[in-house]
Amino acid sequence: MNYEKFGNTDLIVSKIGFGAWGIGGPAMAGSVPIGWGNVDDNISISALKKSFDLGVTFYDTADFYGLGHSEELIGKVFGNSKEVIIATKVGHRLDENDSIFLDYSYKHIINACEKSLQRLNRDYIDLYQLHSAKLEHLEKGECIKAMEDLQKQGKIRYWGLSLNTFNPFPEAEYLFNNNLGNSFQLVFNILNQRAITIVERAKLNGFGIIARMPLQFGLLTGKFNKFSKFEKNDHRSFRLNEHIIETTLNELENIWFLTEKYNTNKTGLSLSFIAAISGINTIIPGIKTEIQAVDNCTNLVQLEDKDITLIKNLYNEKFEYIVSLMEKQG
Repeated sequence: MNYEKFGNTDLIVSKIGFGAWGIGGPAMAGSVPIGWGNVDDNISISALKKSFDLGVTFYDTADFYGLGHSEELIGKVFGNSKEVIIATKVGHRLDENDSIFLDYSYKHIINACEKSLQRLNRDYIDLYQLHSAKLEHLEKGECIKAMEDLQKQGKIRYWGLSLNTFNPFPEAEYLFNNNLGNSFQLVFNILNQRAITIVERAKLNGFGIIARMPLQFGLLTGKFNKFSKFEKNDHRSFRLNEHIIETTLNELENIWFLTEKYNTNKTGLSLSFIAAISGINTIIPGIKTEIQAVDNCTNLVQLEDKDITLIKNLYNEKFEYIVSLMEKQG
């Protein structure tokens, strides 16, 4: 495992981190699935422990993942250990109708942080992130004041912003221009390279970068075919329709020959491309099993510049269209 300094902070993060959305389980917001289907907590705990054994020290979760259950599992396994870096998020909750409600009020963030600390069984949170806050929330200022106050109180060490999947630019620009926060979490993978300019600017300005969705809901692992279906309690059931899956798999045939060249698998190639992008400090594939932990941590290779350029060019020629389809799907 390789390790990097996280922006201008004093955090040292593993290049491959642990995305903990999936282990939260099959939570629902009314009739809308907000998880990844059924999980077994014993298997999730084994996955957390195996990842640590493989050198993973960065664990990313949110209070909305499993409505707190993901945090609870991480707290059970690691507690107040200083050997791991824990990042979590705030800003999503359910309203009285069990619908998703974005809450970036000062009061909510302060209270939510206390609850996260309890579930995580920690004295402080290493990186606290606003969970996809919009420009209007940032401009209002309550969420920023809450983060800064929590930092002064020692309840969080650093804070950042998890950016919107398809249009991450307005919120990133606001933090850049006002010199606020320490990090961005953004979508970056072979298929979705929209945020590359943010990565480049973040590196120049000392912001840490977390790459989420590195395997694009599993499409970049080679485990799907055009007939793949998902359970109703898996959020992919409404995000990935047959047309998107078939179109994506067809276009990805343009790069999979590289797996033979580098003697790796599709997951390894996908993660290796992201690891080759300067400025990205840690990559957080979703991990639910020990097998996934091993797959994500042991198949990285160093890509030649010409192959990195090939993948970048294919984004402009082929993959951006797929991202636009996903954006329309929601």
